Amino acid sequence: MKTRLFLPFVLLTLSIVACAPKNPAPVEVVTAAPEADSVTKKIITARVYIKPENVSDFIVAARPLIDSSNAEPGCESYMLFQNPYDKTKFIFVEVWKDQIAIDNHFSMSYFKAFGPKVSTWISQPTELKIFDVLMN
Repeated sequence: MKTRLFLPFVLLTLSIVACAPKNPAPVEVVTAAPEADSVTKKIITARVYIKPENVSDFIVAARPLIDSSNAEPGCESYMLFQNPYDKTKFIFVEVWKDQIAIDNHFSMSYFKAFGPKVSTWISQPTELKIFDVLMN
């Protein structure tokens, strides 16, 4: 079941990355008024642009962040995708149970250490978006 859902999700994500505008706003929060019987989850996307000479280092450095994040309570999914047409472009796609889980994630030592570790490898500012997703 996960395999059948994973491939369409990857294809959708890659099409979004390929068709995205070149200069979107650096941070955007999208919210909607929840319905009475719905549950709100959080999705975070973070576009990261890496210098060509640091792509391999970035992938190696991201692995422990991804593994540790996926083990956190409240993390439903934490994935990194690489643009197949421009190997220097990446997007983290995260699904969280709620804002409390995100706040906890942001306080983790491995999360705090990741930014400074890769900061010299970044070729342009990271674009972060947080979405509220209503689940019925």
